[in-house]
Amino acid sequence: MRNILIIILSLLVLSACRDDRQEDFFLSEGKIKIHRYDRLQFEASALNSFTSLQKMNMDFPHATKILIEDVLALGSVNDEKINDRLCAYYSDTSLVNLMLDVEDKYKDLGSFEKELTKAFVNLKKELPSMTVPAVYSQISALNQSIVVSDSLIGISLDKYMGEDYPMYKKYYYNYQRKSMSPDRIVPDCISFYLLGLYPFPWEKDHRSLFDIMMYRGKIAWITEKVLGESDYGARILGYDKEQLAWCEKNKKSFIEWVEKSRHLESTDPMIIRAYIQPTPNKILKDEVPPMIGVWMGMQYINAYMKKNPDVTIEKLLEDTDYEGMLMDIDI
Repeated sequence: MRNILIIILSLLVLSACRDDRQEDFFLSEGKIKIHRYDRLQFEASALNSFTSLQKMNMDFPHATKILIEDVLALGSVNDEKINDRLCAYYSDTSLVNLMLDVEDKYKDLGSFEKELTKAFVNLKKELPSMTVPAVYSQISALNQSIVVSDSLIGISLDKYMGEDYPMYKKYYYNYQRKSMSPDRIVPDCISFYLLGLYPFPWEKDHRSLFDIMMYRGKIAWITEKVLGESDYGARILGYDKEQLAWCEKNKKSFIEWVEKSRHLESTDPMIIRAYIQPTPNKILKDEVPPMIGVWMGMQYINAYMKKNPDVTIEKLLEDTDYEGMLMDIDI
């Protein structure tokens, strides 16, 4: 998986918490609102604003608990000294400068709200019982890019400053920085929320490269479907024109090679990582685009859905009989 870690939390959602009322707002207003939690973080730490610190705890208790206990691992949110610890953490000069850069780059999140609204409207049509999550922006201090719980999506704006952002060049490899651009925010939100709603079933006979490839390809295909994308792989995998052209040109021969190599049935973590993760590896040739296994899964899912137009996205998400799907398609 790319340099995005998900926190799937089973926290109980208190109905009185303001940060958990996105569903009502979405149904009444018909749009997603991104709450600017990141600004409260800056005001509380850099500006030493007690009022902002109070708002973090009172208006966004769920988000604050996730930030303190899971993202930063500073201790318990109920620790009597936790607020001092939190403010001290963010008072570091490099983090203050990072927060200033975030505010300068993301003065307005309207375009992201608009695209998230479109995606969740489409997704809600396919999954009527799905809870529309509250969405907020935060500063994770270069930790998790997207934080997901059963009713929240947290967007760490400091992880989407663009691949040429100077601080990134000090701490990240080139392949990591490619996933840290603003245009990845919305696809990441949708895909990781779906990964949380429909986690991979780690079972003894259900953990091969093929199983994982189909599962990840399914999530990626649905994500780009609700975003209205047509070049599968362009948004969620970040493929450029050259990489998409390589996939199209070598699609048949590469899939045949993979099937003959017996990699599909492998449970070897190194082989799985080579196909699913963006990290460089010695198993596939350098010319092969990263996360090619996810792209392959998307092709299989696309072929299956074309042949079975009556299959709904909800049914597709629930279906884990990937071998049965493969028998039903010709790619």
